Amino acid sequence: MPKSNPMMLDFDIRAMRSDDWPAIRNIYSEGIASGNATFETETPEWAKWDQGHLRDCRLVAQDHQRILGWAALSPVSSRRVYLGVAEVSIYVAAGARGRGVGKMLLQWLVEQSEGCGIWTLQAGIFPENVPSIALHKSCGFREVGTRQKLGQRGGVWRDVLLLERRSSRVGI
Repeated sequence: MPKSNPMMLDFDIRAMRSDDWPAIRNIYSEGIASGNATFETETPEWAKWDQGHLRDCRLVAQDHQRILGWAALSPVSSRRVYLGVAEVSIYVAAGARGRGVGKMLLQWLVEQSEGCGIWTLQAGIFPENVPSIALHKSCGFREVGTRQKLGQRGGVWRDVLLLERRSSRVGI
């Protein structure tokens, strides 16, 4: 993986390390607090988060002082037939939005996932999270459909848009 990004922005993308967890947890907590990023209501401990995400596809965006965002993949199933299908998580710190952090993270995640044999990336996004939908579409995701009233957050039923990106390089 290159050490600096090709757009000469003021941050780099690198592999996530376990000692990044405090910053990742803070950024994840911001997303949870927004109410439009996830059904989660509490940030998990490192061990639980670590167990639920693929080891090979975890990235952070970092400038000289801090982590600006992170991206990771979760398996969608333990069944062998779905080994090449993964769920995207991507979070950018509130103070770092609008700098291309999310786009760079997602582009690198796509590249890394294909190198690991992932043929389908999927993302479940609340319809109200317009910036995230636009980000995913800008990186080749397409809207598959709306999962109506998929779950509740704060006692309110929420719809979730399902987006996916099929690899053009991995065996399909």
